[in-house]
Amino acid sequence: MVNVEVGRGPVLVRGDDDVLVRDAVLRLIDERLDGADRSLALAEFSGEDYHLADLVDAAQTQPFLTERRVVVGWGIHRFKAAELAPLVAYLDDPLDTTDLLLVFQEGRVPKALTDTLARAGGTVLNPGPTGARGAKREWIDEQIARAGLRFDKAAVALVETTLGEDVNRLVPMLLTLGAVYGEEARIGVDEVTPFLGEAGSVPPWELTDAIDRGDIAEAVRRLRRMLGGGDRHPLQVMVTLTSHVERMLALSGSSARSEKDAAALLGLKGSTFPARKALDQSRKLGPAKVARAIDLLADADLALRGGSAWEPELVMEVLVARLAALTR
Repeated sequence: MVNVEVGRGPVLVRGDDDVLVRDAVLRLIDERLDGADRSLALAEFSGEDYHLADLVDAAQTQPFLTERRVVVGWGIHRFKAAELAPLVAYLDDPLDTTDLLLVFQEGRVPKALTDTLARAGGTVLNPGPTGARGAKREWIDEQIARAGLRFDKAAVALVETTLGEDVNRLVPMLLTLGAVYGEEARIGVDEVTPFLGEAGSVPPWELTDAIDRGDIAEAVRRLRRMLGGGDRHPLQVMVTLTSHVERMLALSGSSARSEKDAAALLGLKGSTFPARKALDQSRKLGPAKVARAIDLLADADLALRGGSAWEPELVMEVLVARLAALTR
């Protein structure tokens, strides 16, 4: 979640959603300027052409006719770890009159940068809902409060369910609602529904969880949202389903007896939760049904590549229904 009311140390804003990242950075800039003349107090570096040395020089420059300077480096992710050395060196001894904002939108942040940022009293912000469902709901509540609106519980639940993964639609929608109804307006289901648009995508695990439960209707609904609201190609969904079933195949009949054993056999690093799910489902289905799932995936893959006159969406719906039926 994002909370732009942070200390004066340097801030690294990271995330994959351009809308949410940009919104967070613009809020930070406004807060750090605190009414100062932008032409004197703000230096921004963006695009593919600026040099990191110019950004560092700006951060090391004393303010002129203002008490502080705000220096923003967009697209820091385009620099390789070795190229970040001048920035890391600056963060070892940052100028106390500079508010440095760094925007990192793709890939993993180099450890040297995060470590030095922490030593400088800096903050890493990820402006978006992450982790459990409770974190997502809390993030939505925070954005509604920032917009000065008051949603009832039913309206919040409808927004969360409808937007799914497409959280970048929330901030523009709140701006529109504020313009229509005014600040402090009470928003219910009737008020928010016309502005929600089509149902957004859902994360892949919602589809695979529904399949593993044997809930055919819910699995097909999740699939339709991934193909429709998420604009995912059927072959992309096939990759998700194939990986899901191949994990079960690798564990079927194996010597894995625990979540840790399963993670080691699958070569998973970090969280072992996916390994536990694969192990449980592999045991639940048994070798014969896991093999049947592989056959279903192979048939669907051939159909998607021209082996059938069916529409790709129909191929995927039949596949998902048959996979879920195996659990029943």
